[in-house]
Amino acid sequence: MEADAGGSGSGPREAADSRQSTDTATATVAVVRRSPPHPAEAAPNNNTDQDIEKLRNSADRQDSVPMGELNGAAYVTIHEVPSSPRADNFGKVSVLPLVFLIFYEVSGGPFGVEDSVGAAGPLLALLGFLVFPFIWSVPEALITAEMGTMFPENGGYVVWVSSALGPFWGFQQGWMKWLSGVIDNALYPVLFLDYLKSGIPALDGGWPRVVAVLALTLLLTYINYRGLTIVGWAAVALGVFSILPFVVMGFVSIPKLEPSRWLVVNLHNVDWNLYLNTLFWNLNYWDSISTLAGEVNNPKKTLPRALFYALILVVLGYFFPLLIGTGAVPLDRELWTDGYFSDIAKIIGGVWLRWWVQAAAAMSNMGMFVAEMSSDSFQLLGMAERGMLPDFFAKRSKYGTPLTGILFSASGVILLSWLSFQEIIAAENFLYCFGMILEFLAFVKLRIKHPNASRPYKIPVGTIGAIAMCIPPTILIGVVLALSTLKVAIVSLVAVVIGFIMQPGLKYVKRKRWLKFSVSSNLRDLDDDISQESNVSLVD
Repeated sequence: MEADAGGSGSGPREAADSRQSTDTATATVAVVRRSPPHPAEAAPNNNTDQDIEKLRNSADRQDSVPMGELNGAAYVTIHEVPSSPRADNFGKVSVLPLVFLIFYEVSGGPFGVEDSVGAAGPLLALLGFLVFPFIWSVPEALITAEMGTMFPENGGYVVWVSSALGPFWGFQQGWMKWLSGVIDNALYPVLFLDYLKSGIPALDGGWPRVVAVLALTLLLTYINYRGLTIVGWAAVALGVFSILPFVVMGFVSIPKLEPSRWLVVNLHNVDWNLYLNTLFWNLNYWDSISTLAGEVNNPKKTLPRALFYALILVVLGYFFPLLIGTGAVPLDRELWTDGYFSDIAKIIGGVWLRWWVQAAAAMSNMGMFVAEMSSDSFQLLGMAERGMLPDFFAKRSKYGTPLTGILFSASGVILLSWLSFQEIIAAENFLYCFGMILEFLAFVKLRIKHPNASRPYKIPVGTIGAIAMCIPPTILIGVVLALSTLKVAIVSLVAVVIGFIMQPGLKYVKRKRWLKFSVSSNLRDLDDDISQESNVSLVD
């Protein structure tokens, strides 16, 4: 959960002190050159040691930049959060792999959006994937960019909520988001097999399906074990392969397109629960990338840019395949279920295009699985580095990956893989909604309580604007929760209660010293650092 993950080893103490003193002095000179002193700062002050200590404990100050844009300004570092020496031995994730990791955290392509047409028809499906991003995806991505650069640690949203609402709610956030992520990951082997079962009927059920789920889960878990940089570049390759068949399908479908098919709608025959859950599931999880912030190269610049590019890629990756499928093929809403794009490919281009789409779907589900598992496992590592979980969750493999977190996440996937597609998305959406409410509260509270704290990327709105931005998605959360079935609501609420019991239980274990808990020395003190950032303005 830290900026670069927490191994226990560190360099020589003297070298670290010398480097910190040098960095502090250099940063102090840079600040003086960039802006004249405030009148209060220009007054004589005999407490020189206290002033130096205040500078040393202050965090970065720099001008905010628009999302996805670089203004060329150098970042002025007063006291950068130190990186874990062990984590620095492994490669960091750059912009392009990060874009595709976000793409797979959120989307992975149009596989799974078919139910939106089956539930509401072509017009509402198309409008949903155009309008819904502005209600939900854009606010979530913007908040992730601001908060992720404010707290560039592997714990991501757990740190945000802990800082604003306290460690109890931070733990609840971590529990609910991890559980919803594992439930989400249980879906991908199911989707993978759904796309292959038309070509391999034996995978439709029974022991062949069970064995296939287990084998696929173990294979993809091993890829996660081998390192995040491998996962990142694998996501790039898988992403390109998954998108290409729909580009080809678009060109092949042009003679068959009938625009009137896009306008078909029947408001009296809409399954709103399935429709909204499908939209919500396909356009959320933008915040998941925050749990990898400590593994990103220069996250304060890279993260906002990657979120901006990924947002464009995700929306286009949904809208145009839906435009092609609904416009080129006569409508039969009952056929629009998960896996139907492979049938559309056969109708439009033939068997060869169908096999390409099925292969792309398989590759896409692999990409979504490894991306989600990376976020889930690094989140557990980050929580351990903040003392919320036992130390063994913070241990890294020789490839720099959180081995215990990976094993826990993989076990959860196997246990939950028996659920159906609709049950999975409904259950994870319910838990995810609770987590997002905590994130919105944390975002607003930090804006009110610490308006001057360092935010390398800051949404260009004031406190009122920040509150207003959270209102539409919060209303949407209420609608999604209200439409949930009783079974999903009961199961999800039981999971929430488990979290309420688990946190004090772990505190008791810690107090009895049955397991070792510790906070990484490389992490910033949330309360002290943010308060000092808010009270001491070093750069205008």
